[in-house]
Amino acid sequence: MHCTRKLTEDLIYIGGSDRRLARFENMYPLPNGVSYNAYFLDDEKIAILDTVDRAVEERYLENIAFLLQGRTPDYVIVNHMEPDHCASLGALCARYPSLQIVCTAKAAALIAQFFDEALASRCITVKDGDTLALGRHTLSFYTAPMVHWPEVMVTYDACDRVLFSADAFGTFGALGGALFADETGFDGAAFSEARRYYTNIVGKYGPQVLALLKKAEALDIRLICPLHGPVWRRDLDRLVGAYRTWASYAPEEAGVLIVYGSIYGGTQNAAEILASRLADRGVTNLAVYDVSATDLSYLVAEAFRYSHLVFAASTYNNAIFTPMETLLLDLQAHALKNRTVATMENGSWAPQSGKKMRELLAAMPGNTLLEETVSLRSTVKENNLPDIDALAGAIADSLQNA
Repeated sequence: MHCTRKLTEDLIYIGGSDRRLARFENMYPLPNGVSYNAYFLDDEKIAILDTVDRAVEERYLENIAFLLQGRTPDYVIVNHMEPDHCASLGALCARYPSLQIVCTAKAAALIAQFFDEALASRCITVKDGDTLALGRHTLSFYTAPMVHWPEVMVTYDACDRVLFSADAFGTFGALGGALFADETGFDGAAFSEARRYYTNIVGKYGPQVLALLKKAEALDIRLICPLHGPVWRRDLDRLVGAYRTWASYAPEEAGVLIVYGSIYGGTQNAAEILASRLADRGVTNLAVYDVSATDLSYLVAEAFRYSHLVFAASTYNNAIFTPMETLLLDLQAHALKNRTVATMENGSWAPQSGKKMRELLAAMPGNTLLEETVSLRSTVKENNLPDIDALAGAIADSLQNA
């Protein structure tokens, strides 16, 4: 049975949510599921904006059939060719043989790869600034390469001032009836999921996101319709401002993130003592995580959030404790920069993790490494406390100066 919702007089939501998928892209945990958004624009010529993952394909096709009422759609706009949005493209085009596909040239090449040349031959390729008249509505297309695949574009409807933003402005989480961000109380955990989505999915491509934001600034936007998560009709400045901060790799908050990797508890104890010493100095915007117990996607998001980062790790096989090394390599892969960072190490006979962590952190451009460090032998002893105090003081002073 169909399940649609009107966004404007002519624009209808036709997507669906998946609450069974455990990991997005088989990597990122989805405790609250995910939505696959698509849209139906009803005019003299009918345009369907994007398709969906196979998980919600049946609902998607039912929604379209209900809205068509025996009519035939003219175009399907493919803003992004990733399979969570285009797995249903073949089924849609098979059901409506006259349907034409509007996409970039790079998307057409991907259609031939994911499907076949016959389907790719139905493509109308567009480039930056091209338009498509539907009647009352005229669509404009703007390329957005590497946000977050090379073929991506966004679509703008000048009539209703709607931006169909592809993966930009997306959020993890299923939609439960309430479709607009202002209906869901988009704060706290919901905003954290928007941050986690951006930093992990798009975070590597900050310059490309800034280029897209520059194009969007020239448009009069009333509604943002992403491919994942709620639709935005209010507080657009807040959303765009957050994206500009994240894409610039500027910290969102002045505060301290402490991540520790501990085997038998000694390193954890040192990290918690440091957190207490910081609190004694009035630093209360603190977050402490165990790298072995927290999925990396949450830690990447928190690293984008905070201005000061502390990594405390045991030595393992004469190197960095493996989960911590994986986190640091992931942060490097996501191009994190412009942070003040510090390290704490542990090693029962040959501490090496501090040196190796600092080598990785120094390779990330724009980071400032504090000179103060802490080196433990198995457990925290009295002679370690002055070093922990010194590190807490250096972090507190750096926060105050910032």
